[in-house]
Amino acid sequence: MSTIESHIKKSKSLSEFFNTTANTQPVPTRELNTVDSSAVTYGSAQQVLKQVFGYDAFRDGQEAVISASLSGQDTMVLLPTGGGKSLCYQIPSLLLDKVTIVVTPLLSLMKDQVDQLLELGIPAGFVNSQQTREQQMQVMNQLQHNEIKILYVSPERLLQYQFMEHIRFCGVGLFAIDEAHCLSHWGHDFRQDYLRLNCIKPQFPDVPIMALTATADRATRYDIAAQLQLQSPFVHTGSFDRPNLRYTIEEKFKPLSQLMMFLKSQTDQSGIVYCSSRARVDDITDKLANKGYRVAAYHAGYDTAHRNHVQEQFQRDNIQIVVATVAFGMGINKPNIRFVVHYDLPKTIESYYQETGRAGRDGLPAECLLFFDSGDVPRVKRLIADNPNEDRVKVETQRFNAMVALADAQTCRRQVLLNYFNEYSEEACGNCDICLDPPKSFDATVAAQQALSCIYRCEQRVGIGHIIDVLRGSHNSRVKDLGHDQLSTFAIGKSQSHEFWMSIIRQLIHRGFVEQDISRNSQLLLTDKARPILKGEIALMLAEPRIGRKVYDDKPLVVNYDKRLYARLKSLRKSLAEEHDVPPFVVFSDATLTEMASRLPINPRQLLAISGVGETKLARYGDAFIQVITRHLES
Repeated sequence: MSTIESHIKKSKSLSEFFNTTANTQPVPTRELNTVDSSAVTYGSAQQVLKQVFGYDAFRDGQEAVISASLSGQDTMVLLPTGGGKSLCYQIPSLLLDKVTIVVTPLLSLMKDQVDQLLELGIPAGFVNSQQTREQQMQVMNQLQHNEIKILYVSPERLLQYQFMEHIRFCGVGLFAIDEAHCLSHWGHDFRQDYLRLNCIKPQFPDVPIMALTATADRATRYDIAAQLQLQSPFVHTGSFDRPNLRYTIEEKFKPLSQLMMFLKSQTDQSGIVYCSSRARVDDITDKLANKGYRVAAYHAGYDTAHRNHVQEQFQRDNIQIVVATVAFGMGINKPNIRFVVHYDLPKTIESYYQETGRAGRDGLPAECLLFFDSGDVPRVKRLIADNPNEDRVKVETQRFNAMVALADAQTCRRQVLLNYFNEYSEEACGNCDICLDPPKSFDATVAAQQALSCIYRCEQRVGIGHIIDVLRGSHNSRVKDLGHDQLSTFAIGKSQSHEFWMSIIRQLIHRGFVEQDISRNSQLLLTDKARPILKGEIALMLAEPRIGRKVYDDKPLVVNYDKRLYARLKSLRKSLAEEHDVPPFVVFSDATLTEMASRLPINPRQLLAISGVGETKLARYGDAFIQVITRHLES
């Protein structure tokens, strides 16, 4: 008998073996099923898919990944958010006779995933620093007695010597490394602790590893495989396309007004508004709250208790909108987010893709809106350049330039996005702002000459806002104090709006005729390219300013379903969720309710045919939903 085995056998509890400090504000842990999980058997992955999860067919690639993992092969899974990554390790966990260890950096996701698995009747648990020591002891005892099939842990917890030795004694059937891009130096969310996961393969050479991520370019993928020492892995790269997401990028003129206009089209829908700073998060939250929205702020400046409360209330649909920095949302397990707004420009396409990917995970239509201000570009580049690591500066600059190119694109947004991830598409998507409202060009020579001349006559010492004030003939105090109301360019553009001139000047910046000196309050400077425009030697075509357009307010979410019945089913779901102390989507997703409201099942066999209804949920909730549907049909 090994030293570890002897120690566990002799201890009345695991407290001597598994020593950790209790947290003053523990996260409550739901009781696990006290059954021997090894007694539950399934004939195949297909049976698990239908009986437990309620789905008739695998998505593309899932079955192959599961098969490879069950045969003991290392795997790498690259699927978009909402693409079904979790099923790739959850189904093998029920077919293997040893525990599956899921490594994730997301403490909130652990509890959400475990709650959802327990509702499906799957013995699952998590161990993290937000539990008391007693709660941790309970989970580890259940693991020792083969009462857990899936255990979620952070990389820091997994790499503790005592924890590693305990799972070695209990036996591991599969390691699933979620958010695997975090261990790559090329990844957009690199985390130092993830690098130490390279010890898993040497210590568990016969246990397959599954690496999962939604965002990894080619360099990141190779790095993931090398860092984890994957042995001839089976790699599945699914499509990065999320056709249910509508991508819209608006030039940022009056962002708060633009946001308010957009939210009018999203009545009672769940959404996230991302901002670049904590101060902006708090400011926008206050303004939305004053307009009557059920809104809350989330950023790293708030304590853990506040952040947990906001996330829980959002999950339970008690909060409609979360305004947040990027500290919020990674791994959010909420399928009915109907919109994501970026108030500021993300630094990478990977970040943008991952954050927009939190919308529409149930497959129903969702909106992704980004406000783009070209004035942010030099500021962000300056911040990137401040990093002392030159190699990192090169990588981050390259990625930021790609994000700017996406925001500036005059071709289908989805094509640009997919091409970045090496998924080349010949067809325009028909579901982005460029496809729905194609940009038009016009002869902007005169407008450009007026703007460039105004910059020159203001001695290249002022910013965009001041130039627009002069062009439009504003009599504000600064214009008067500088004597700019006496310039020949004063009021020559008064027939055009502020937004028109903002667009023209930004395009001149994009095209290299004007530069912004961020070291001097973003003063506008003419470049050598501006001279032939000012002299009238060449004509200039620019994109027609797209002011006040709305491409997101005329689309119904779903057609051909009974909306009154859907509302009743949502009300029932909310009551059941509160009774079971879980978020509503854990009972059934919006997509499942929509299908019920369309197909009108009135007996268990018909209800079981609805996507997302498995045998456990049928037994637990079936009668209640059938009764509501039956009463509705009789009324």
